[in-house]
Amino acid sequence: MSKSFSFSFSKIKNAETCGFRHQQIDLLHNFQEPDDPDSALAWGTAVHDALANSLKNGVPLTGDMELFNGWIDRVKEGPGELFIEQKYAITKEFTPTTWFSPLVWYRGIGDVVRIYDDVALGADWKTGAVKPDSVQLALLAQCLFSHFPNVKVVRTEFIWLMHDTNTTEIFRREDMRDFWTEFMPRVDKYKLMIETDNFPPTPNGLCRRHCVVGTCRYHGKGA
Repeated sequence: MSKSFSFSFSKIKNAETCGFRHQQIDLLHNFQEPDDPDSALAWGTAVHDALANSLKNGVPLTGDMELFNGWIDRVKEGPGELFIEQKYAITKEFTPTTWFSPLVWYRGIGDVVRIYDDVALGADWKTGAVKPDSVQLALLAQCLFSHFPNVKVVRTEFIWLMHDTNTTEIFRREDMRDFWTEFMPRVDKYKLMIETDNFPPTPNGLCRRHCVVGTCRYHGKGA
């Protein structure tokens, strides 16, 4: 019996950037990114871990992260029930399910989620450049609508820590139909890649110096 199809936002984004790279790194694990403690990825992971620890255990941020304490205070001051690094999974019928359920269709994680009556907040910490992507926020909103049937409105935001700013987007339950109509072609395209085991390479700016997949014909060459 073949494994049922499921996806995440990062998988679709990675596949759209380069199908072959996504297959080799994310699916087959034939290659892995170098363990560089000074990389942007390592920094982002460290920041996420520190913020989660601060919110869960009341540990103030120090050193290079001390400037983020203001955002921690802002999150703590809100009303309602707070969830940190919460995993959410839904079925293709948009009903809630568990992370490893055979019925899971989409998986996502909410860095910060707060539920208050029929309103929810969903926030995502970002340590890179300000590049808002409403799709990622809409997917989080869908998870909250699915898991909290009383919620009617979700305020979502990216918190751009290195720029000390945030960008917000508000979703209402009735908005989600239009979102899925627009987004489903991307899901279907990714599903076809999985079903046909066809992950074509896409030459881009990562190829010359930043891709570890040495078996790709574009490796070291770029677009």
